[in-house]
Amino acid sequence: MDLLLPEFGLFFWTLIAFVIGFLLLKKFAWGPILEALNEREKNIADSITSAEKVRNEMASMKSEHEVLLNQAREERTLMLKEAKETKERIINEAKDAAKEEANKIMAETRQQIEFQKNAAIIDVKNQIGTLVIEVAEKVLRKELSNKEEQNKYINTLAQEIKLN
Repeated sequence: MDLLLPEFGLFFWTLIAFVIGFLLLKKFAWGPILEALNEREKNIADSITSAEKVRNEMASMKSEHEVLLNQAREERTLMLKEAKETKERIINEAKDAAKEEANKIMAETRQQIEFQKNAAIIDVKNQIGTLVIEVAEKVLRKELSNKEEQNKYINTLAQEIKLN
């Protein structure tokens, strides 16, 4: 039962050891421990404040990002519309230029055909003129010899011309 009822001396020296340990801990350990705890508490509070600030900034950035994204979509739509209009304008201009060129080529072709037609008519007239001169020459030569033969010869020449 000595363990349950300690003697006064044991109690006294234990109390003295406890008070000395308590004072030493208070002077050398609790100050730095409390200071470290206060510093840690301050760091945690600063971190929480910083995290809230970052979260607010992220929310702000997210809304700004959404605004920029919407603006980019609008710009893309506008650019696509402008590109489509430009494409259609270029195609229409190319079609108009092709039509003008085709009309120009057709006009030149008509002029060439008309020129060749006139040249062919002139050539035919020249050939007819040459034939008439030849016939007239032959008729005159025959006329000098006999009138009846001349008429007969003219008829023969006329039939030859019709055949050619």
